[in-house]
Amino acid sequence: MVRIRFCPFSGKETHVSAESLSRLSLEVIDAIASDPLYGPRHDRDRHSVGLEYEIILEQVLLSISIPFETEAQLRIKGTARTPDILLSCPVGVKIRKRRSHQPSLHKNQTASKESDEYEWKVVCWIDSKALFGDVQTHNTSVLPQAETYVHRFGPGIVLYWFGHAPIERLGDGHGDVVVMGWNIPESFMLPTGEVVERSSNASVSGRMIT
Repeated sequence: MVRIRFCPFSGKETHVSAESLSRLSLEVIDAIASDPLYGPRHDRDRHSVGLEYEIILEQVLLSISIPFETEAQLRIKGTARTPDILLSCPVGVKIRKRRSHQPSLHKNQTASKESDEYEWKVVCWIDSKALFGDVQTHNTSVLPQAETYVHRFGPGIVLYWFGHAPIERLGDGHGDVVVMGWNIPESFMLPTGEVVERSSNASVSGRMIT
């Protein structure tokens, strides 16, 4: 008897003779193939999605002429720590401020609403995460990794393409790790003082528009 199965490692169809494998072997293959969260197929799919969003990030940066090095280029150079994107020079990004428990300004004060809500941060790298940034994953796994980049390159961005938990619950490495969700910043300030804007149709929820 020949049974058609999907190889749990390659995802390809494979014809397996029931007589050629033991019952235990067949059950192990079935168990691995049916695991939707921790099996080899899931790991492979997650890796593929991560690469897709890294390419999207590179394309958006290229579209606004911001120079950078990729993780692959850094590995060739023998760099010990390799974020997905290392900017060739520090740039400023316009981000929304974290909520403050301080009392809000009086309505008669002249500070603009936009300046109250946004601020400029200098960043040197971007790490792409094709997942939702939950509190536990961020604080116990992603943040420690990001802090190693901070120690070597300076402040940077962790970008969660599928959103993240409330920003106040996510560690920011004493202000050196900027946490963002869904897309890269809309505005970048170059060392010359020039401000470049990401096109509004450059990507939608991380997907490029042609």
